[in-house]
Amino acid sequence: MSEYVGFDVSKEETSFCVKDRDGKVLVRGKVATDPVALFETLKEHCVYPERIVMETGTWGHWLVRELRCLGVDVDLIDARQAHAVMKLQHNKTDANDADLLAEIARTGFCRPVAVKSEAAQMDRTVLKARQHLIRQRRDTENAIRGLLGAFGHRLPKGVSKFEGRVQFVLEVCPALSGVVGPLLKARAAVTRCLEALDGEVRERAAHSPACRLLMTAPGVGPVTALAFASTIDDPARFGKSRSVGAYAGLTARRNQSGEMDWSGRISKHGDTMLRSLLFEAASSLLTVVRKAHPLKDWARRIRKRSSHKKACVALARKLAVILHKMLASGEAFRWPEAAQA
Repeated sequence: MSEYVGFDVSKEETSFCVKDRDGKVLVRGKVATDPVALFETLKEHCVYPERIVMETGTWGHWLVRELRCLGVDVDLIDARQAHAVMKLQHNKTDANDADLLAEIARTGFCRPVAVKSEAAQMDRTVLKARQHLIRQRRDTENAIRGLLGAFGHRLPKGVSKFEGRVQFVLEVCPALSGVVGPLLKARAAVTRCLEALDGEVRERAAHSPACRLLMTAPGVGPVTALAFASTIDDPARFGKSRSVGAYAGLTARRNQSGEMDWSGRISKHGDTMLRSLLFEAASSLLTVVRKAHPLKDWARRIRKRSSHKKACVALARKLAVILHKMLASGEAFRWPEAAQA
């Protein structure tokens, strides 16, 4: 008898539901959020599980990797697709969510998503920690600007002269030292940690063959290369390289119904960090890189008839497709012969 299992994962406990082929609930309950505990639960209540489903989330990739190591094949589905089904229920509980996940497993409504490897997950952890420190430093700087601005002190833009200017203001107004001084020390500590993570990113990119290959493309540095390689992880999971543009949320939305058919702004689906880094790489290619390339000419024509931002978005999508093709084929970025000369 085939069985279908749904796991609704939370921090401490995981609700589970087991259904048969006809949709009848065989057993439901709760178990600790631990791979071994989930494995023992499956051994106890399932004879032949046809499909096991859980949502993406903080614990999802780790649980799926550990369960697969124990010999249990688990499908990870997009939480947004699961939420579209779950929001139809009148009473939202963990038990009802597990019941609906088991129903999704039985009907095959949602397609599974790729589970990242442990190495790719570690690379993304470093990048997310770096991104968090950048936001923290920016928020601290804005707080200092606001506090000093209330007394008429204007600080220059950027971070290169920020600390020296704040120190000068504190010398002029010693009364502000007790308030702004701790914030300035916190900013210095965050900056040191950020520099350490930047070194970690450069080291990981230098030791990764995929990152070294991606960095042959203009505008792509260690951060963008590591983010792209860790997000894509396995290039073979994309049948076509042009699908990566839609995966990163860099393609236009479309709304078609009857006689109505319009295309709007980009979807912004997918990973926000990868999308912003690809935009920065495209902007660097368009404005900083000196060598001539047909990609730059194409983006400049777009910029001439629309705007710089739209040209960078279009170039970022092209760059995502090219980078995936480089990973899939193992071929470095090719410059025109005139540019090489």
